[in-house]
Amino acid sequence: MKDLLVFLADGFEEIEALTIVDVLRRADLVVDTVSITDRNEVRGAHDVRVLADKTFDEINIEDYRAMYIPGGQPGATNLMRDKKVVECANVFNDDERIVTAICAGPQVLDAAGLLKSGKFTCYPGVEARLKVDNPLDEAVVVEDNIITAMGPALAILLGVKLVEILGTKEKAEEVSEGLLLPKLKKFI
Repeated sequence: MKDLLVFLADGFEEIEALTIVDVLRRADLVVDTVSITDRNEVRGAHDVRVLADKTFDEINIEDYRAMYIPGGQPGATNLMRDKKVVECANVFNDDERIVTAICAGPQVLDAAGLLKSGKFTCYPGVEARLKVDNPLDEAVVVEDNIITAMGPALAILLGVKLVEILGTKEKAEEVSEGLLLPKLKKFI
């Protein structure tokens, strides 16, 4: 079984998508980036072009333990408007597999009816677009199998949390050390 499915749509936030892929692959977890269109090239919000590993039609969602929705605009909105992505979030949730989103990405989880008031986080201001309210002012929120994070600078923390959940706490600590995360305490 593969570990993480990362959905990409034009306008995705590059830091949020690629940081997660990088951190999890450092932990030897299996991650596939997946374009929601019929082409592998996806353009980020800051005009960085990436080649997704696969297109949606080339995957079997049953092969993955977790799914991830990066933010960015219009990327998160494009993902939210894609019925297959919203349906995928519901299937993962019904199977109690990990469903995670960052920044504006929680709007996809909101469209799927998966967010609970006061039990998620998102980029400040995104909550105005959601049906559910009361986001927490926290970097990463874990509520059962739903994991949300605030935004770009916090993607690395989300990545380490996913390594801990999909891998081991020891591997998460090892990756954190290798990324020099403990050194950040001097600056924050």
